[in-house]
Amino acid sequence: MHARLYLCAPAVGGDVLRAALRGGVDVIQLRDHALDDDGILRAAAVFRAAADEAGALFVLNDRPDLAVACGADGVHVGQDDAAPALARAVMGPDALVGRSTHSPAEGAEAQADDDVDYISVGPVWATPTKPGRPPTGLEYVRWAAANVSKPWFAIGGVDIGTVAAVLDAGAERIVVVRAILDSADPDAAAARLRASLEAVGSGRA
Repeated sequence: MHARLYLCAPAVGGDVLRAALRGGVDVIQLRDHALDDDGILRAAAVFRAAADEAGALFVLNDRPDLAVACGADGVHVGQDDAAPALARAVMGPDALVGRSTHSPAEGAEAQADDDVDYISVGPVWATPTKPGRPPTGLEYVRWAAANVSKPWFAIGGVDIGTVAAVLDAGAERIVVVRAILDSADPDAAAARLRASLEAVGSGRA
């Protein structure tokens, strides 16, 4: 998995997704707990089309069954969602299965799990998209940099003002939400974040 800039979003318009993808987003995830199943499938069609146009990946949050139904490239499951083994059984061997982790113990478990393809690490900072979830701080990012060989993404409060700190802690991939969705220019916001990632990649190569 070569993706580095990952956008997690509720049901938004294709124009927003296409702008973010133009700016350098590699993965778009649909995460919208306010929608019923039909609403998820309708929104997923917009995400799937935008990802196809850009040659990017589309991932659905939480629901392996609906991920199959909407033709997603993968599913992302949290600690309280379907186990990775169940997600893999539903999605098949070629799909991506992502796993949220919030501590070194969870990170080590995901690293050892053959059904997990990539890992999210965080939330690094407190974020309204994860109410009640205490931040892990940069220490967990540093642990992941030293101990996780699978692709992993720092998540939680990452934006243009904080991205340097997570990259300095060892991250090479990030998940963002508000940093792009709250911007008046999603294309430019994504491009700035992408430039930060590319600069780090060049320096570590």
